[in-house]
Parts: sequence; C-alpha cells; structure tokens
Amino acid sequence: MIPSDLMPFWLTLGRPLTRLLFAMCIGLLIANIVEALRWTQPLARLSAPLVRLARLREAAGASFSMAFFSPAAANALLSDSHAKGEISLRELVLANLFNSLPAYMVHLPTMLFMLWPVLGAPALIYTGLTLAAAALRTLFTVGLGHFLLPPLHGENCIECRLPQEKVTLKSAALKAWKRFRRRLPKLVMFTIPVYVAMYLMQHYGLFRTAEAWLSDHTPWLGFIRPEALGIVLLSLAAEIGASLSAAGSALHMGGLTPPEVIIALLVGNILSTPMRTVRHQFPAYAGYYSPGLAFKLIFYNQLLRTITMIGVTWAYWLCAIA
Repeated sequence: MIPSDLMPFWLTLGRPLTRLLFAMCIGLLIANIVEALRWTQPLARLSAPLVRLARLREAAGASFSMAFFSPAAANALLSDSHAKGEISLRELVLANLFNSLPAYMVHLPTMLFMLWPVLGAPALIYTGLTLAAAALRTLFTVGLGHFLLPPLHGENCIECRLPQEKVTLKSAALKAWKRFRRRLPKLVMFTIPVYVAMYLMQHYGLFRTAEAWLSDHTPWLGFIRPEALGIVLLSLAAEIGASLSAAGSALHMGGLTPPEVIIALLVGNILSTPMRTVRHQFPAYAGYYSPGLAFKLIFYNQLLRTITMIGVTWAYWLCAIA
C-alpha cells in the first residue's frame, strides 16, 4: 500500500516509469527474438537487380546479402575481396555505401520496439524517416556506381552467400534471452535516472527558466524548445536510451509535441555522428581494414549519412512544423 503523501509522486512518476520500463523490456526481448530468427534474410534475395544496375561485382552483391543479418560479416567479405584484388578501392567504397540499407535494417527491430513503448505512434514516423535516409543512400550509390564503374562483361550470376543452417525457435529464444540479459542493465541504468531528472526539471520549472534565458541571450536559438535541446544534448553525450527517456518524458508530460520530439531526435542523431563514429564504427572497421582505409570508408559513409539525414529532417520540418 502506497502512503497517501507519496501517491501524487507514484501517479505522476512511479507508475508511468514502471510502465515504460516494462514495455521497453518486453519490446527489447521481442526484438532480440526477431533478430535471432533472421527475418531479414528473404529480403536479401532481392539485391541481385540492384547489384547489376550498380555494376558491382559478385563480392559486393554477396556482402549486401550478408549485411542484412551481419554487417561485420559483410565487412569481412569486402576486406578479403579487396585484399585478393577482386575489387578495386573505388568498388570497395561504393560497396560499403551500398550496404547502408541492409546494415540499417539489422537494427530496425530493436530500434522500433524500443521507440514504440516510449513514443507511441511518432516512433513509426521517426523510424520511417531514418529508414528513408538509409534507402536514399543505397539508391544514390546504385546511380553512382552505374556512372563511375565500367560495365561488367561475362560476369557470373550473383549468388547470395547466406548461411544455410536452420534456425529453430528454441535456439533463437536462447540467443535472444542471452542478448536481453546483456542489454537489460544498460537500458535500466540510462532510463531511470534520465526519466527522473526530466520529471524533476519539468516539475520545478527549470525548462521555463531556460526558455526565458534562451529568448533573452540567444535569439538565434529561439526556435529550439529547451526540452528539445535537452534531448539533442543527451544524444551527443550518451546512448540512445538516454535521449529516448528524455523524449518520452517530455512527450508524456506535454512539454513537447510529437513533431518537436521527432525533430529533436533527428537533430540529435545527426549531431551524434562524430561520437558514434569514434565509439563504435572505427573500432569495428579497424579490425578488417588498415587504419587509413578504415578512416576513408567511414568518412565517405558518414558524410553521405549526414547529408541524407539532413535532407529528410529538413523535409519533415517543412511538412510538420514550418
């Protein structure tokens, strides 16, 4: 039984936070099962027409198919093919960019099932926009390859080098449970303190004070709501769980409208690119390529990613807010 003097805090903070954590945990577990079952593999078989249009060799097509379930395996294949001289440096760069869409879709279930409990319907819009940006990168690479690479003559049909072993529901569940136990502490560690902090800042009027200060001292930032600015800053400083918790808190308490939350998450996604590159992408690439080549691949990848994300963010801002 909750004491009467604590009931307001339970209704406004404890119960929403408990419900949020439960929903996020269920979503994370479901996403891990979906990933373990490799639901993206049938989509990989659609790559052959795009690979032919982009004038990429068989190794690039196989890496595209592999990237649907393992971007690391795709990088390993490209690295090996480049080292053997089967593909040139230009083809390697284009193949790496070409894998943008499947590499994104590997993490799509986790992202969607983590976003939905926090944001609700706006999660579909945010996910759709980021998916559109990834698709634009792949389609742009197809056109770029068609004009930069010479036509392929006498090439064999592209065979998707997907693993042949069967995945049972039991093995997928065991693998998903292992991943869930590994990811759960980080989810809880970020969600609870951030949600509580956002609640306290909203409760004690700190956002209203910050909004007044911004209006008086930084007129060029006047269009950015303080709550939205907090989401952007958390995207720069922490994992997505922190910014999601802040976004959910601001949305549930009426501090931000759904379009403002989506714009804040998109801007945070763009500005966090350098930090994400240093913390995650460069160590992964350095395991397959020399440091110089790894940096070059990441530079082109992130440059195109930033351009497409800015494009979809600007388009959504024009449609939803401007």
